[in-house]
Amino acid sequence: MAKQNVYDNQVFFDAFKKIRENETNFNDVIETPIITKMLPDLSGKKVLDIGCGMGQHAKQYADMGAISVLGVDISEKMLAFARENNSAENITFLQLAFEDLEEINDHFDVITSSLAFDYVQDFAELMQKIYALLTNDGKLVFSMSHPISTAYDGVFDRYTRTESGEKLYANLHNYNIEGLRKIKWVVDDYELYHRKVSTLINDMVSTGFIIEECQESNVSKKIRRQYPDKFDGVMHQPDFIFFRCSK
Repeated sequence: MAKQNVYDNQVFFDAFKKIRENETNFNDVIETPIITKMLPDLSGKKVLDIGCGMGQHAKQYADMGAISVLGVDISEKMLAFARENNSAENITFLQLAFEDLEEINDHFDVITSSLAFDYVQDFAELMQKIYALLTNDGKLVFSMSHPISTAYDGVFDRYTRTESGEKLYANLHNYNIEGLRKIKWVVDDYELYHRKVSTLINDMVSTGFIIEECQESNVSKKIRRQYPDKFDGVMHQPDFIFFRCSK
């Protein structure tokens, strides 16, 4: 499987870091509150955070009572930031691609991932590797870009707009064509994989997972009114999709 490591591109890393430092970024305002509500009680649990990035979630899980947190990521730059800014005695950070999860010789009560699975070429294989790492009553909770969002291939504007630029509705293009997408986001040829909602569900179920909950991202009217230029497209399409599964 192809392994993507765009986060060690210095230009991309610096731009991404600047985005995350903005307190109204999509991760903190939209993604984190939803995935946090979907988590089981982490008290005394062993947690694996796949694609841990800068370590914010790993630190959050440690603070929520996890007995240990293993954060894995392919990016040296992201892990360096995590170790410097989000470390704790019960957190271990390890450089490892999620294509190589079978190298972990341990089992976990809870496995999480925040917006990392967009980069996996073989989602079904990833689900099988995660399933093998969970304890018998373990939980998988993860978020990823919504298939309506990943369907975008950069050919057309994401939105149909008024003459003044107001977003009227989201455009959907080539949704049924799955596979690699290359778009311009911070850098040219930013790569991610698009797959349909049905593909995600079928790959999880065929692995043996029981899907307990699914959520799609949204923000309140209050936030949309407060930041109209930033979140005005959210009501037209969900940016992220979330699943909680049990083994």
